[in-house]
Amino acid sequence: MNSKIDDRTSWSRRQWLWQAGGGLGGIALASLLHQDPAAQASVDMASVGHTHHTPRIRRVVQLFMAGGASHMDLFDHKPMLDKYHGQPSDFGEPVEAFQDGLGPWMRSPFAFTRYGQCGKSISEVVAPLGDCVDDIAFIHNMVGKTGVHSSATMMQATGFALPGFPGAGCWISYALGSMNDNLPTFVVLPDHRGFASNGAKNWDSAFLPALHQGTMIFPGRPNPVADLFPAEAGFASQTSEKAGHELFRLLNREHAEERNGDSRLDARIRSYELAGRMQLAAPEALDLTQEPAHVLRMYGLDATPAQHPTEINPLEEREYFARKCLVARRLLERGVRFVQIWSGNDNGFPRRNWDSHEDLKRDHGPLAYGMAAGTAALIKDLKQRGLLDETLIIWTTEFGRMPSSQGGIGRDHNPYCFTNWLCGGGIRGGTSFGPSDEWGYKPLDRQAGTQVYDVHATMLHLLGIEHTRLTVRNNGIDRRLTDVHGRVLHEILS
Repeated sequence: MNSKIDDRTSWSRRQWLWQAGGGLGGIALASLLHQDPAAQASVDMASVGHTHHTPRIRRVVQLFMAGGASHMDLFDHKPMLDKYHGQPSDFGEPVEAFQDGLGPWMRSPFAFTRYGQCGKSISEVVAPLGDCVDDIAFIHNMVGKTGVHSSATMMQATGFALPGFPGAGCWISYALGSMNDNLPTFVVLPDHRGFASNGAKNWDSAFLPALHQGTMIFPGRPNPVADLFPAEAGFASQTSEKAGHELFRLLNREHAEERNGDSRLDARIRSYELAGRMQLAAPEALDLTQEPAHVLRMYGLDATPAQHPTEINPLEEREYFARKCLVARRLLERGVRFVQIWSGNDNGFPRRNWDSHEDLKRDHGPLAYGMAAGTAALIKDLKQRGLLDETLIIWTTEFGRMPSSQGGIGRDHNPYCFTNWLCGGGIRGGTSFGPSDEWGYKPLDRQAGTQVYDVHATMLHLLGIEHTRLTVRNNGIDRRLTDVHGRVLHEILS
């Protein structure tokens, strides 16, 4: 064997890549490191991991209803729709519908009942949340910028309607760092049937270092974390994997020694080291058999059928969403800072998302019950463990639905008004902020709609971060999660 090739210790990482790949490996490495923005990022804080003021919370859960959940059929009761059901819709102004959604006024197919000391009226399909309304602050005058799923979803997830910007969880990971070196700071639990609009772009780190992107976990699958372990029947073995790790550890160290002060490779090494630590920590965190029977019963996971019907049904939706909620609680109590739970995948038929153009009762009913049952269990579970006071839960969707009908029993997109709600540490529960108009079409005060920037600013404020000071320079612009907008919603804070 050639003595130069055999003497690996005298080689630099660059030399090895150039020789092994005929130069192409070196070109690829140079390109990847040039694109990595870790060394270019900067944040206006005392140091990463420190806050601007005393935080009220330590962690966040975002519940995202993909497809556009109807506010007036879940949390924003409109008696005027009951009164004028079936009559021609007259908005009093020109209306641009996404599709042919300007049919007659349509009342909700679901009955509303008042709950809690606050007397909040919510729909029968989210009745499990009735026990929790005194902990929730509802925002009924949310406004968006577009009625297109991809852009509107991106807006709620990243603060921008265009791709290329970090997800909210990425910003929090970057600003505050990890509370558990063995688990990711930002975890995403997608819908088990597939991604929502934009897919992984909703939780991509964009111009932030790659280690801050969301890590996808699919609870209930045989392999919930992709590529964490070698395939059982694959060519890789534990021995060969260990040998590969040793080789790259050697090469990485030599490369780093030649480039003191360059943090880009170090950031990537930390990502791979985290994957190694997750091999030990993740299986335990995702093992629901460790939960006592009364907790599984609270989440509705004590007796799940081996097979569900082919049509959408409430028990299936409860099982899958509640499982993600229970996994989220286990991750939160182990130090994960931001967990994003998705309900609904992208467009498809039959509907398995909240985009109820054809039949709102058929689609919203099962999804809403499953979401409400799982979410109520999560709130109660966090509360009984003393974790709710230091956790923020944000419920959102990309836009609402129109108060007029589409095809008789469906609803079109409505970016002009929809509902978000917040629950947990620092939130003044039992409140309803920012009323919508009598139809649920637009905010009652047209000039005072709440935007996603305000929700993000409030979230960062509760985490101890001043949203205008969390900035990263990218392409000559100081970017932030709230763009150049946003105000803290003190009206819903305790």
